[in-house]
Amino acid sequence: MTCRKFVSYVMFAMLGVCVAASAGTTQTNAARNASRSQQASAPDFQPGLDPRALDILKAASARLAAAKTMTFTAIVSYENPSRLGPPLIYSTKSEVTMQRPDKLRVITLGDGPRSEFYYDGKTMTAFAPAEKLFSVADAPPTIDAALQKAYDLSEIYFPFTDVIVADPYKDIADQLKIAFYIGQSNVVGDTTTDMIAYVTGDVFVQAWIGTEDKLPRRIYAVYLNDPARLRHVLALSNWTLDSPVAADAFQPANLAGAARIAFERPDAYNARDLVPPPNVAHSAPH
Repeated sequence: MTCRKFVSYVMFAMLGVCVAASAGTTQTNAARNASRSQQASAPDFQPGLDPRALDILKAASARLAAAKTMTFTAIVSYENPSRLGPPLIYSTKSEVTMQRPDKLRVITLGDGPRSEFYYDGKTMTAFAPAEKLFSVADAPPTIDAALQKAYDLSEIYFPFTDVIVADPYKDIADQLKIAFYIGQSNVVGDTTTDMIAYVTGDVFVQAWIGTEDKLPRRIYAVYLNDPARLRHVLALSNWTLDSPVAADAFQPANLAGAARIAFERPDAYNARDLVPPPNVAHSAPH
């Protein structure tokens, strides 16, 4: 499932060739102008798949796919239009614990009400502590399939899905159109990162990936079919890979007094005049 994707590209081509003919110290302004008129035209930028960018993307994906357990902090910032015109920025913070192939816990602390999601290989549970409500459903035997079912049942979607799926590179490569290397940064994640940009599907992404540890630190995404070009930024930190995780970490421990409700999609509660548009397929976003 993936939606998956937090992706971006920056297309730029800056090439100028100046041919300045010199006739010595007596060259006239007219001669200089004639020389400038003979400048070579800049060739069109030819988008493609830069091998260096692909190597970095593959190395990061392989590092994530090889991890048996994983914990990290995800801060998601996204823009929404405001009544004044310029977008407002909202953020959420989640603590994520994953154990391959069939266990996941996501505790979203804020902004907004706290929410908890648990998957133990057999069932998945969504819990809203403040409202004292929870939902439980049977779940398929892999993280990827459980994430897809969570989305299909109730539109539960995590922007960091591409980090925890079984094959991160495959989810990106299936629709990869453009990829190129930008350079290095020393200001993201308190480490040196390689910056790459790529387009997968209809998403434009810039990613900062640790030069040494190959772990993503920031992913900046824009949906190309969004006329407002609203930005989505995922910051990833506090990485721990392949450390033991408690066996009971993937089951809620505080459901006492909470009421059970069904998993349902948010649009099930839309007002009569606010129904989804016709012929809209409810599938996980890309």
